[in-house]
Amino acid sequence: MTHFHEIVSLVLAVSLVYYVDSVNAARNNKFVTCGSVLKLYNTDYRVRLHSHDVKYGTGSGQQSVTATEVQEDVNSHWAIKAGTGKHCERGEPVKCGDTIRLHHLATNKNLHSHHFQSPLSGNQEISAYGDEQGLGDSGDHWMVVCTGEFWQRNSPVKLRHLDTDMYLSVSGRTFGRPINGQMEVVGVSSPYSGTDWSAAEGLFIHQTESDNAPRHTEL
Repeated sequence: MTHFHEIVSLVLAVSLVYYVDSVNAARNNKFVTCGSVLKLYNTDYRVRLHSHDVKYGTGSGQQSVTATEVQEDVNSHWAIKAGTGKHCERGEPVKCGDTIRLHHLATNKNLHSHHFQSPLSGNQEISAYGDEQGLGDSGDHWMVVCTGEFWQRNSPVKLRHLDTDMYLSVSGRTFGRPINGQMEVVGVSSPYSGTDWSAAEGLFIHQTESDNAPRHTEL
């Protein structure tokens, strides 16, 4: 009987661990996490945050950041990283109020802003900045503004630039050549117009996955 009770206790313990892991996995799958790669979708203008090796002809002269309607463009992939000099565990859910960097995979630069005027609307310029290792400065820091405890994948967030207190937005104006049809991305002081961004297609890292394989949707 003692042996039988030990077996039953072991089965119950394993079942409990499996249940807790399953609940945690389901819980974590709802969140945007550190180390994940995603496309950011502007819910007002229905475009994705984008960059490419094209520099602004005015303002800072840094790499331009735009928004595109094209879902499949590989230049719209951004990796979630901690602030400069900070560390976050891969798969750790991003909390509301956290400071993050958005690292552009194709060009190895960070989403950036500063006190320059944007070329079309005269709002604050948004650029991509950093050296060959992707290192930049405090102008790469964005606060995740959302409700609740974590950044949920099915809920839009706002991204506030820490150095200038501006919100990442889309002006609604479009560029001509060489980036014809792409929209201007800007920083604005009001959080109410064009400032909602949701996690669209991506490759999401989760801590509870036993095989360490990331979950993804169509990139």
